[in-house]
Amino acid sequence: MSKTSEPILIAGGGIGGLTAALALLQRGVDVRVFEQAAELREVGAGLQLSPNALRALFGLGLEPAIRAVASEPSAKEVRLWSTGQTWKLFDLGASAVQTYGFPYFMIYRPDLHAALANAVKALSPQAIVLGASVASFAQDEQGVTVALADGRQVRGAALVGADGVHSKTRGQLHGADRPVFSGCVAWRGVIPVAKLPEALRRPVGSNWVGPGAHVIHYPLRGGQLVNFVGIVERSDWQVESWTERGTHEECHRDFAGWHDDVHTMIECLEVPFKWALMGREPLAKWSQGRATLLGDACHPTLPFLAQGAVMAIEDGFVLARCVDQWPTDLPRAFGRYEQLRIERTSEIVRRSTENGRRFHNPALADAEGAAAYVDREWSAAKVHERYDWLFRYAVDEVEL
Repeated sequence: MSKTSEPILIAGGGIGGLTAALALLQRGVDVRVFEQAAELREVGAGLQLSPNALRALFGLGLEPAIRAVASEPSAKEVRLWSTGQTWKLFDLGASAVQTYGFPYFMIYRPDLHAALANAVKALSPQAIVLGASVASFAQDEQGVTVALADGRQVRGAALVGADGVHSKTRGQLHGADRPVFSGCVAWRGVIPVAKLPEALRRPVGSNWVGPGAHVIHYPLRGGQLVNFVGIVERSDWQVESWTERGTHEECHRDFAGWHDDVHTMIECLEVPFKWALMGREPLAKWSQGRATLLGDACHPTLPFLAQGAVMAIEDGFVLARCVDQWPTDLPRAFGRYEQLRIERTSEIVRRSTENGRRFHNPALADAEGAAAYVDREWSAAKVHERYDWLFRYAVDEVEL
């Protein structure tokens, strides 16, 4: 028997939706996850899982599955766009465990997605419904009725909108959002490590910074792959999609004058995808009665702190704890979940935008000025100030 009168319905089977589903199932709450795709799959991209994320995922029993497919970098570093000069930011590996109690991993998004999906299906084989897109919903005092795009109607105790940056659930709750183009276009792709020279196979997370652009790369899948993300300021591409293909030639042009290592990686990309980064103000309210939001549906963020997926993971865990605390009063559970999460996620959205300006600062244009700028902006004290509060967050200890 479920702790709630009927299943909790979740719109979206991405990382946030599946984390919430797994955490709820483990607490005796039945769920149905409606995923519009005909098969469970995620786009091929990398994720950084900082200690705060792994605290949640390991707490859900996923440590063996994640360790089997993740990469554990030895360090993070900053490199200068033109010369390749390198500054070590902080140790990862053992020092992350010593400081925060959990490691810092890099993982291929499809691998994490598969680990979550397998764990959900092991607890409830019927929990994930594929080829099902939530079009709208209605709620009353007893529950919610969801209308799927194919005309089916499903009854549940409540609805969690984990349906991403273009969330229909958010649109019904709070009206259509008005995204603002950030002025940045992102390039992404995955490189088989065998295609790269030895110098670019090091087990570190590298962040190349330069005037108007930056590049991040790090190992995935135990070092078999390298994730590449290059973000450049330009105004002529405003398609917000993870699956739009670009060309190697265009990507090379966007990083003209950058170090040869960057162009070597671009040349080795299997497919260079590009998407426009759109900015949104954090929502002031997520929940309404028996409906709430999670992840990118309520706090989409620019990717300059590597916390977008992490926030969705934290959301899912805290949401499940609140439902477990008030299973017969879901509006109260959702209200408390929102109170616990909204300040932190809004601050991450703001700080991520701020970090983007740091990565692209004009002071990085020449090597001498860049060295002084990096020494100042990536000093040990400033790095600690920017990241320590993120990594120390404990989803299992937040007071309900």
